[in-house]
Amino acid sequence: MTGFTPLSALTGGALIGAAVVLMFLFAGRVTGISGIFGGLIARPGPETAWRAMFVAGLIGGVWLYRAAGGPLDDITITGSAPLLIAGGLLVGFGARLGSGCTSGHAVCGMARFSGRSTAATVVFMATAAATVFAVRHLGGG
Repeated sequence: MTGFTPLSALTGGALIGAAVVLMFLFAGRVTGISGIFGGLIARPGPETAWRAMFVAGLIGGVWLYRAAGGPLDDITITGSAPLLIAGGLLVGFGARLGSGCTSGHAVCGMARFSGRSTAATVVFMATAAATVFAVRHLGGG
């Protein structure tokens, strides 16, 4: 990975913020990715089209960025398949347990001054910090 690039970080943050505001203004919905994706696969119905377009935009945005000449770092995944699957399942379980994910709580909920979202964000950030510490310093990773 490259060093910190404040302009791209600011641009990305502004785009995420604009998307959240537009979703709330035009659809009256919080832009929580786990809820949008979960609703797409759990209960197909009248909201399936916009949910599918939203997820397609998340995925397709990378290709558009690359096509426009944006640099992307190569990523090498070094974890084993069972570890990656277990991690994904734990993240999904945590998002369900916490009634939302980082985008729903940290980006949208805290912007609306939700106490529940602030508490959830503090808990998952502390858990993430503890996990990184444990893996890197206690587990030899």
